[in-house]
Amino acid sequence: MSLNEEKRPDPLKLLNSIQKEEEKEKRGKLKIFFGMCAGVGKTYSLLESAHKSKRDKIDVVVGYVETHRRKETEKLVEGLENVPLKEIVYRDAKFYEMDLDAILLRKPQLVLVDELAHTNIPGSRHVKRFQDIIELLNNGIDVYTTLNVQHLESRAETVYQITGAQIKETVPDSIFANADEIELVDITPDELLQRLSEGKVYTSEKSQQAIQNFFRKGNLTALREMALRLTAERVDYQLRDYMVEKNITSTWKSGQRLMVAISPSPYSAKLIRWTRRLAYTMEASWIAVYVETDLKTSEENKESLKKNFELAKELGAEIITTNDIDIVNALTRIATENNITQIIVGKSRAFRKSKVIERLLKESGEIDIYVVGGERPDVFSVLQNLISKFQSGKYQYLISSLIICFVLLICYSLTAQIGYQAVSLILLLVISLMPLLNLGRGPMILAALISSLSWDYYFIPPQYTMHIDKIEDVLMLFIFFIVATVSGVLTSRLRTQQKLLTIRETRTNALYNLLKELAQGRSLNDLVDISIKNIKKVFDAESVIIFPINEKKLSPKPHSSSTFTLADTEWHIANWCFLDGQKAGKFTNTLPISDAQFIPLIGSRKIGVIGLKFTNDQPLHLEQEILLEAFINQITINLEREQLNEFAKNALVLSESEKLYKTLFNSISHELKTPITTIIGAISSLVDESISNSAAVRNNLTREINIAAERLNRLVENLLDMTRLESGQMRLKLDWYEITDLIENVLKRLSSELVNHSVKTEIQENIHLFKFDFGLLEQALINVLHNSLIYTPEKSTITISVKEEKNVCKIEVSDNGPGFAEETLGKLFDKFYRIPGTKTGGTGLGLSIAKGFIEAHSGSITAKNRKEGGAVFIINIPMQN
Repeated sequence: MSLNEEKRPDPLKLLNSIQKEEEKEKRGKLKIFFGMCAGVGKTYSLLESAHKSKRDKIDVVVGYVETHRRKETEKLVEGLENVPLKEIVYRDAKFYEMDLDAILLRKPQLVLVDELAHTNIPGSRHVKRFQDIIELLNNGIDVYTTLNVQHLESRAETVYQITGAQIKETVPDSIFANADEIELVDITPDELLQRLSEGKVYTSEKSQQAIQNFFRKGNLTALREMALRLTAERVDYQLRDYMVEKNITSTWKSGQRLMVAISPSPYSAKLIRWTRRLAYTMEASWIAVYVETDLKTSEENKESLKKNFELAKELGAEIITTNDIDIVNALTRIATENNITQIIVGKSRAFRKSKVIERLLKESGEIDIYVVGGERPDVFSVLQNLISKFQSGKYQYLISSLIICFVLLICYSLTAQIGYQAVSLILLLVISLMPLLNLGRGPMILAALISSLSWDYYFIPPQYTMHIDKIEDVLMLFIFFIVATVSGVLTSRLRTQQKLLTIRETRTNALYNLLKELAQGRSLNDLVDISIKNIKKVFDAESVIIFPINEKKLSPKPHSSSTFTLADTEWHIANWCFLDGQKAGKFTNTLPISDAQFIPLIGSRKIGVIGLKFTNDQPLHLEQEILLEAFINQITINLEREQLNEFAKNALVLSESEKLYKTLFNSISHELKTPITTIIGAISSLVDESISNSAAVRNNLTREINIAAERLNRLVENLLDMTRLESGQMRLKLDWYEITDLIENVLKRLSSELVNHSVKTEIQENIHLFKFDFGLLEQALINVLHNSLIYTPEKSTITISVKEEKNVCKIEVSDNGPGFAEETLGKLFDKFYRIPGTKTGGTGLGLSIAKGFIEAHSGSITAKNRKEGGAVFIINIPMQN
C-alpha cells in the first residue's frame, strides 16, 4: 500500500449522484425561466421554447399562461393546444385556474404553467401552484414555468428591504435548487423602463405608478444582481455535480473558487481573513480546509483549531475536514473535487512545511497557488510543535522498551549459535512489527535507539564496550539504526493511515445509514425517531427535538420521541436558539452553563431546534462536529420535506372544507328555528286570555319574545355582515365620535342579556375624538361582549376598559370565567369555529365578523387567558385625529 492515498471518487458523492439520477429518471423535467421582475420577457421566452419543442415533435400543451393582454405574447399562444381552465366559484365570483386533473388525464410530454409562485383560489386541490407542478413532475410530465427573484423564500425579505414591497407569494428555495434547468431571461434596467413607458408591460397609468414605486432604476439594478448571482451559483453547483458524475479530476476554471488550508496555528486566523478579503474582491466563493494527519491532537490545538473554524464560518466559508497523512495529496484531492481555482497556504520557514509548499506547487496542475507570508515563529513554538509529533503515553514507551529488552535477552542466550550479525536482523524484524501495537513515533525511535546501542555493547566485538574495531561493523551499526528508525516510522505511518481511512469510512457509513433510513421514513414521527436513534448511535448523545407553535415561539412540549426532558431554563435557551438562529448552551459561547447544547434546524425557514446531551460530558472533536453538522443538515432537509408534504395534505383538506361552506350555511336553519319557536309559543300564550290576564306571566312572555327576537336579529345581522366581508364590498362610513358614546350604546343594546352579569367600565378621561364607523365598531363590540356573556357563568363580572396609548385606542373586554384552552386561542376568530364541548348555541361567526370589522379600521384584535383566571379580548384601533 503506497503512502499517497489513491485518487478516486468519493463514494458518498457518487452514491448521491446515482440517487439523484435515479430520481430524475422517474420524474418529469422542470425548466424555470428566471428573471429579476415582471416585464423582462419570461413568458415570451417560455412560449418561444414551447414552439421549438413542438417543432421537435414533442407533445406540448398550455396548462396556464398569463399574457397580461400583451399582443405579442397572445400571438405566441396561438398554435399551441390549450387545456381548458377550471371554473371555481369563490365569494359569489367566478375564477379560473389550471385544471390539474384534466392535464393528468391528457398526459402530455410537456405542459406550460406560468407564474410558479401563484396562490390558487380556495377550492383548488393545492394552495400553491408550485404544488400543482410537483404533482405533474411526479407523474412524469415535463414542465416549463416562470419565476421572479423576489418570489424565492430566501430572497423575499431582502427584496422587501430594498424595494419596500411586501412579497406575499413565495416558493421554497428547494424548488429552484432541484430544477433541471434554469434559463435566465435578462434585460438592462434601462430597457425595462423603456418597455414600461411604452405600455408593453402594464397600462400607461399603471406603468407610471410602477416606475415611481417598485420599478425604480436602483431597485431594478439590485434585483438584477440578485438574479444573476443566483443563476451563477446554480450553474456552479450543476458543474460540480457533473464533474463528480463523470469522474472529472481536473479543475475547470469556469469561475473563481478559493480554498485556504488552515491548521491550529494562531497565524491561520490571519490567513482566513486574507482569503476572505481576496474572495470579496474577486466575488468568489471559498472554502476552509483542515487536513488531520495524526490521530493525537493536544487539547490546546483542538481549541485553537475550533476558533479558526468558527472565524471561517463567520466570514462565510464552507468548512471541510479530512484525514490523510499526506497533506499535499489531501489538498489537491479536495481542490479537484470542489473545482477550486486558487489554493491559499501560509508561508513557513520550517523545512518540512517548505517542502509541502514545493510539492503543492508541482502537483497542483492548473490550480493557482497563493503563498501568504507570516510572522517568524519563535524557537519555543517550533520546539513545542516538534515535540508534539513524538508525544505518546508513558505506557507506550515502557512497552517498546520491554519488548526490545526481552528480544535482546533471547538473542544474548543464542549468540553462540546465530552470530552477532543475525541479531541485527531479528531486532530489525521486531521493530518493523511493533507499529501493530499502536505505539507511536516516539516509542518507535526509542526502540531503534535502544536496539542500536545494545547491539553495539552486548554483541559487536569487542563486547561490553561501545568501541568497535572493524570499520564494516561501524557502518553496519549506522545502517541498522537508520533502517530500524525509518522502517519503524514508515510502518507506523502506514498504520496511522489505515486508522484514518477506517475513521473516514466509519463516518461515511454513518451518514449513508442516516440518509437511507430517513429516505424510508413515512411520517414526521418516523423521521424524528430515526434522527434521535442515529444521533445516539454515532455521537452517544441523548436528544430532544422541539417544533414551533408559531414563528416566534417553540412548543412548550418537545416531541414525544425525545430522550430527555427539558427544564424551564433549558426551554428558554432553546427558544432563544430558535429565534436567533444560532447555537446555544453547553460547549458554545452563549449560555454555556446549560447541561445541553441546542442547535437550530434551519432550511428554507426555521423548523425547530434539536437539543443534545453528550454522555461523556466532553465537547466533540472537530471532525465529529463537522459530521454532526452534516447530520443536522440532512435531518433538517428531511423534516422540512415532510412538513411540506403535510402542509400539502392539510391544504387539500382545507380546500375540501371550503366546499362545505354552503352546507354549513344550510345548517344555520337550526339556529333560526329555536328563536322562532320561542316567539311563536310566547305569542300563542299571550293570545290565551286565561294566561295573559296575569301581569307577571305577560311580562315574562314579553321578555322571552324580546330575547328570542334579539337572538334572531343577531343571527341575521351576522349572516349579512359575513356576506359583506366575504364579498369585499364593505365601505367604511367614517365620522368623528367619542368612544364613550360607543360603549354606552353597546351596553344599552345588550341590557336585557346583561341582567345576570355584573359589568364594570374603566374609561380613561379626556380620550380624544377620532374617526370610525360607529355601526361597524358597535357590532364588533357587541359580538365580543356577547361571546363573554355566553362563556361565563351568571353573576360573574365583565370589565370593559378603554385607554389611549400612542395614538391608538385600546379596548379590553375581560372576564373571570373559565378562559380558553391554549390550543383554541389561534382558532377563535375562524369562521364557524365553536369551542369543542360547549353547550351554547351560535354559528361561530361572531368573533370572525368582529375581527373583519376591526381590521377594516386598520386595527387588530387578539385573545388570551388572564393569569388570575378568565379571558381578555384586546382591541387596538388607530386614532385618525
